[in-house]
Amino acid sequence: MKIFATTPLHVGADELGRRQKRYDTIAPEGVTVTLHDLPEGAPTSLDSADDIARSDEYVHAALAGAPAEFDAVMPDCVLDPAVARLQDELDRPVIGILRVNLAYAAALGAPTGGVVRNDAIAAEMRRVADVYGWSRWLTDVEILDLPFDAVSEGPEWQAQLDNAAASLAPRGVRSLLNGCSAVDVDPDHPSAVPVVDPVIRALELVAAGGKA
Repeated sequence: MKIFATTPLHVGADELGRRQKRYDTIAPEGVTVTLHDLPEGAPTSLDSADDIARSDEYVHAALAGAPAEFDAVMPDCVLDPAVARLQDELDRPVIGILRVNLAYAAALGAPTGGVVRNDAIAAEMRRVADVYGWSRWLTDVEILDLPFDAVSEGPEWQAQLDNAAASLAPRGVRSLLNGCSAVDVDPDHPSAVPVVDPVIRALELVAAGGKA
């Protein structure tokens, strides 16, 4: 499966290269992800509801115009920008990272939590889960209150994840979605609640579906 993906932001060549390298590493056998940057004028961070709404429009335009040679399209964002609209407009699969992960949680009957960078992202994650009808499975969203630079600085993000996991463990959360698709975390790092890389899980489930 060849997936056309786009960032939810204008990130520039260096960050695009870092994110593409990550996809090259984590994509399962039989899946390739080709990542594209949004143009200048798109948001450069998601710090407000307006940023998120503008990102949705840019992502919609980018994915709607994906070349025919790609089998599926996907926003590189756990907020699934434009996914709900595009699934009714396109004749090829539209992969929503949050949608796939919440569907998995619902299938297992396993409440999941999320960790995100700020209040605006938390509100949008909850809204999208509600649109899908799976808000009951996204039981808690912890806000790490980190600057955008933390996205490319794994150690700081990992430390905050540890605190969020310890806070959520007593609430019955069975897993914790790392709410940034571009952050690497150590899968072997001990945590009070298992931390899930939602991008890796989504790609693995897509790959498994393609073999069915």
